[in-house]
Amino acid sequence: MEDEQFVALLGTKGGPAIRPGSTMPTSSMICLNGQMAVIDCGLGVTSGLVAQGVELKSLGLIFITHLHSDHYLELGPLLHTAWTAGLKSPVEIWGPQGLQDYWNAFLLSMKADIDLRMEDEGRPALDGLVTIKTISEGRFYEGAAFSVTALENVHPPLVDTFALSFRSAGNHVVFSGDTAYLPALAEFAQGADLLIHEAMLEDALGPLMKRIGNADDRLMKHWLRSHTFAHDAARIATQAKVKALALNHLIPSDDPNFTEQDWRSAVAPHFDGVFHLGKDGLRIAL
Repeated sequence: MEDEQFVALLGTKGGPAIRPGSTMPTSSMICLNGQMAVIDCGLGVTSGLVAQGVELKSLGLIFITHLHSDHYLELGPLLHTAWTAGLKSPVEIWGPQGLQDYWNAFLLSMKADIDLRMEDEGRPALDGLVTIKTISEGRFYEGAAFSVTALENVHPPLVDTFALSFRSAGNHVVFSGDTAYLPALAEFAQGADLLIHEAMLEDALGPLMKRIGNADDRLMKHWLRSHTFAHDAARIATQAKVKALALNHLIPSDDPNFTEQDWRSAVAPHFDGVFHLGKDGLRIAL
């Protein structure tokens, strides 16, 4: 894995709920120049990483794009599980304002277990291994393997929510994060090897509302003001002149009446480059 350059989409479902037959909420990983990082920690991220062959004790770098539960619900459990799997080295976590409160509350909720394992198993203090840092727009991370730049995107009602651009000496990968149609992403992702963009399938939203059954029209209004149609994500990819486009955070991801061909039909008129429809566990070589 150290010699590979790739992105793996661990969870590709938009929204926090899972149902029989559905995919898992949002999480991804990137590997550039021997450095692995996790992007978002929705439900299932831990098993998704293990399925990619990741030794959890090797975790060192995590990015959280925004504070919706389908992007950080499993951050605490991931870190705790890595700790029980032998994590002894520091983990740096970048996210929006408020992530420290989540981490503090998680540690408190698991205090009895953490204290017991430190005493009974000789493990290091978990809180001493983890550092939470705040993302701000612009280049905020500079590592030996790659740098990361943030762009504030549009995902109301949240304000601190970001697209992320990863650049190494040989590769450029952009994650849109959750966002409404955002023309500024075209410049942000200009010439990227891969753009991973969230997407909704327009014709499937009405049937999805009927299947959900427990929400009023506010959910539909949220989708329409806070997310991007697949055809608009394809337009961004063309304007950005990216080499490849992958759609993730799919809304919906699990309706048997809407197949991969429906997604391809939405994208094809607007983007003629390499296209990947997100599936849990999909690994995309760079």
